[in-house]
Amino acid sequence: MAQRPGVRGVADVVALIDGLGKITGRAHVIWFLVFGGLFLDAYSNAALSAGLGPMTSQMELTSTQVSILTATAPALAIVFNPVGGWLATRIGRVPPLLIAKVFAIAGALLAAAAGDFTVVWLGRVLVGVAYGVDFAVAMALLAEYTPAKLGGRLNLWQAVWYVATTSNLALALVFFNLDVGADIWRWSVGSAAVVAVALLLGQWLMLRESPTWLAGKGRLDEAVVNLDKIYRIKAVAGEPDETTRAATEAPAIGFRQAGLLFKGEYLPRTILSSAISLGQSMQYFAVGWYLPLISLTIFGESFEKATIGSMVFNAFGIAGGLLSAYFGRRLGLRFSSAAGFAGVFVALLAMGLTFQKVPTAVAFLLPVLFILCHASGPGANGKSIAALSYSSDVRALGTGVTGMVGSFGSVAGLYVFPQIKDSLGLADTFLVLSVVPLLGLITCLAIKWDPTKAASPDEAAGGDPASAGARAGASQSAKSLPAR
Repeated sequence: MAQRPGVRGVADVVALIDGLGKITGRAHVIWFLVFGGLFLDAYSNAALSAGLGPMTSQMELTSTQVSILTATAPALAIVFNPVGGWLATRIGRVPPLLIAKVFAIAGALLAAAAGDFTVVWLGRVLVGVAYGVDFAVAMALLAEYTPAKLGGRLNLWQAVWYVATTSNLALALVFFNLDVGADIWRWSVGSAAVVAVALLLGQWLMLRESPTWLAGKGRLDEAVVNLDKIYRIKAVAGEPDETTRAATEAPAIGFRQAGLLFKGEYLPRTILSSAISLGQSMQYFAVGWYLPLISLTIFGESFEKATIGSMVFNAFGIAGGLLSAYFGRRLGLRFSSAAGFAGVFVALLAMGLTFQKVPTAVAFLLPVLFILCHASGPGANGKSIAALSYSSDVRALGTGVTGMVGSFGSVAGLYVFPQIKDSLGLADTFLVLSVVPLLGLITCLAIKWDPTKAASPDEAAGGDPASAGARAGASQSAKSLPAR
């Protein structure tokens, strides 16, 4: 009988998971259940987008009220991305995910049953809390569930996003053909509650706490149990190594340690991941989120035509999201982001210079180019690069802070696009927005960090106990640096 490997700390857990050739069985189901939360986040956003016109007419909303509704969820995510990261660091990865689903259910039901603007807004507040917590924690957990050689799979969240958006648009068409009238938005928004309930049950029954997080807390017996339950890896708990002892004896990582992300080797990683997250979210929520409006301009004033046009655009987003995993693996996350930003820059310039001056076929192909380049590059990498750039003790905090920066971009995009459009027109708006991917491209070329081309931060830190202790005890020493 082969001797079981011993687990003395995070580095051992990471090495065992990285040694897997593929993800199968229960691990495969768990992996996609975590992705399901990201599906719900996108679905909830698409539900509002698809039903915004009928809701505006039924409730006689002002343009200011519409702007508030569209920006509420990403605005709340600014706060709750880091809150989610803090919770995941303190109490584990799984509990915050389950809490997020409860908020999502309550928010969807409240908004769907609303009789006035205030109640709809309160529903969107709850959805924003769920969105902020779920996204920050899910990406951190996926990074810890996934073997290093399969790290590119994290980029599949972008395809999941577009699948969710397309699903809600398709459902909106079904409701439209059922003649539900102006209440179509209630059905669209309310359907998110059904998705959230299914995910809450599935995650509660199937998810297991991250063995990496458990090992980092010194709970080695539980870590080896979960390695068996998730991956069928048979291991035994050993005596904690120096790194584990230093981490468990030091104060817990919290908001006060967020400064770690902006010191030493983590500084360029944080700048790069934040720049990609900010740029991709601003360009998507300024242009991609308004695809129904762009479809109306291209295909004519018809709800069905605009919705079908948006679904076609989103189909290319699905394709780009799937390609992002391939490009991320072959080119690296940094270079594939740079290439994607370059493509988006060209697409926006062309859209601005040729809008309503070219045949419909060309006018259609330019948004397709935008979506493909966005989804296959920075759209996916903005979340993945943060999840892979930090060691487990600060990973959730890092994804939370990066998500917070990205949420600023979402809010800016949602507000800036309609205001610039009203003052300059759609064509000149595209030209102004082309500055966003240009700055993203420059940042990607200037900062050379790429987690797919470097050693795992956890395994590297495992060979340097002093550095792990310095990170964990940073609140006690202003001089400590996050060395790998």
